[in-house]
Amino acid sequence: MEVVSAAPTNGKHPPSASQPPSNPPPVSLFWRITAVASIGAGVQFGWALQFSLLTPYIQLLGIPHQWASYIWLCGPVSGLIVQPLAGHYSDNCTSRFGRRRPFITSAAFLVTLSVILIGFAADLGRKAGDTLGSGVKPRAIAIFVVGFWVLDVGNNLLMAPCRALLGDLSDGEQRRARNANAAFSFFMAIGSVAGYAAGSYSRLYKFLPFTMTEACDIYCANLKTCFLISATLLIGFTTLALFTVPEKPFSRDKEEEEGKNETRVSFFSQLWIAVKLFPRSMWVLLMVVSLTSLGLFAFILYDTDWMGKEVFGGKVGDGKLYDRGVRTGSLGLMLNSAVGGVTALAIMFLVRGGKTANRVWGLSNILLGVCLATTVLITKEAQSYRRHSLSNAASPSSGVKASALALFAVLGLPQTITFTVPFALASIFSSSCGAGQGLTMGVLNIAVVIPQLIVSVTSGPWDELFGGGNLPSFVVGAISAVIAGILALTLLPTPKSTDTSTIEIRH
Repeated sequence: MEVVSAAPTNGKHPPSASQPPSNPPPVSLFWRITAVASIGAGVQFGWALQFSLLTPYIQLLGIPHQWASYIWLCGPVSGLIVQPLAGHYSDNCTSRFGRRRPFITSAAFLVTLSVILIGFAADLGRKAGDTLGSGVKPRAIAIFVVGFWVLDVGNNLLMAPCRALLGDLSDGEQRRARNANAAFSFFMAIGSVAGYAAGSYSRLYKFLPFTMTEACDIYCANLKTCFLISATLLIGFTTLALFTVPEKPFSRDKEEEEGKNETRVSFFSQLWIAVKLFPRSMWVLLMVVSLTSLGLFAFILYDTDWMGKEVFGGKVGDGKLYDRGVRTGSLGLMLNSAVGGVTALAIMFLVRGGKTANRVWGLSNILLGVCLATTVLITKEAQSYRRHSLSNAASPSSGVKASALALFAVLGLPQTITFTVPFALASIFSSSCGAGQGLTMGVLNIAVVIPQLIVSVTSGPWDELFGGGNLPSFVVGAISAVIAGILALTLLPTPKSTDTSTIEIRH
C-alpha cells in the first residue's frame, strides 16, 4: 500500500516548531485504508456471535430446528434490499460529511440498538408476560426476531459503504484494491477470532454480573455480555474511521456540468444501466460467487448445531452434550478465523495478478467442497463411536473432536479467499466499465444473498426430510462449491493489468 508523500517545499524551509503549519499533513493512504478496514473487526465480532450462539439460542427459546432456518431469512432479505440501496445512494450522497460516512454512522446506531433487543429479549419477554422455565416464549421470540432483523439491516447497511469506500481509496488499481480487501478480510478474521473466543468462554458473564437474571440463565447471560462487547467494539472502530478518513462532499451540480446526469436516475434504472454495462467477466464472477455462497452458507448456518447434534450426539436443551458441542464448535470457529487471518495476510504477498487470483479462488472452492463432504465421514465416525461405547451419552473420541476442529480450521482458508478475491476483482471490473463502486458492491451482494435465501428456505425442510440432521444441506453445498471451483478455473477471465505509475492518489 502506498503512502502519500508530502508536497514539495519548492526550496522553502519547513516551518519551525514554534510556527506550526496552517494545514496538517494528510493521513497516509495506508492508514486511511487500515482505519476503514478495521470496521470489519467490529462487524465480524457480532456476526461471529450470530453464527456460533444464535441458532442454538433460537431453539432454546422454543423454536424447532426445522423452523430455525427461517429466522435467518432476515440476513439474505436485508442483504438483497439494503446493500444495493446503500451502495446506490452512497454513490450519489451529497452530504457535507461525504458520500459513505453518513451511512456508516447510521448503520452503527442500528447495530447498537439491535444488540439491546437481542441481548435483553428474554428479560423483556418475561416483563411482557412470558413464563419461566422451558417451553415456547412467544414475547421473547418476537423481540428477538425484531432485534435480529435490525442487526442484519445495520450490518448490511454498513458493509456496502465500507467496501465502496475501500474501492474509492483504491481508485481501481489492482494491487491497491487487492490489498485493501485483504486488509478488510484480515480485520474480519481478527473480529471472528475474538467473537468466537467470547462465545466459547462459558463464564464471560461474570465480568458483567448484572446480565444474569431470573429470566436469563448462564447461556443467555453469556450471550448478552458478548453482544454488549460487540456494540462497544463496533462503535470504537467506526468512530476511529470517521475521524481518520474524511471525504470531500459530492456535488451533483459539478457532475451535471460534466455531462454525467445519471446521478438523478432512479435506483432501479441505474441498477439496470449498471447491469447492462457489466462485461462478461463480471457475469462470470457473479455466477461463481453465487455457487460458492450456496456451499459456504450451508455450513455457516449450522456449523455449531452440527457439532452439538451430529458430532457430540446431544439434543437441544439437554444442558450437557449439546452445549459442550456448541462451545467446541465456537472453538473451531476461532481456529477457523485464525487461519483466515493468516490467509488474508498471505493474499497480499502471494496473489500478485488476476490470473493467480483466479486460480487461487478456484482451487479454494474445490477445497471447500472437499471439506463439506468430509463432515459426512466425521459424523459417521462419531456415531460409530457412540454405538460401541458403554454409554450413549459419551462424548466423542479425541480423534473425532480433533478431526472436527481441524475441519473448522482448514475451512478458514477458502472462506477468507471468498471474502477477498471476488470483491477485489469486482472493484477492478466495475472500474473498467465505469460502474459506481457502491452499486457494484451491492450487486455483488445480491449474488451472495440469493443463495443464502435458498439455503434458509430449503435447508430446514430438506434436512427434516432426511431425519432432521444437517448433513443433507452440507452435501448439496459440497457439490455447489466444486462446480464453482471448476467455473472459476475455466471461465473467469484475467483482468487487464493496471500501470500503477499512472494512478494518482486522491486526497
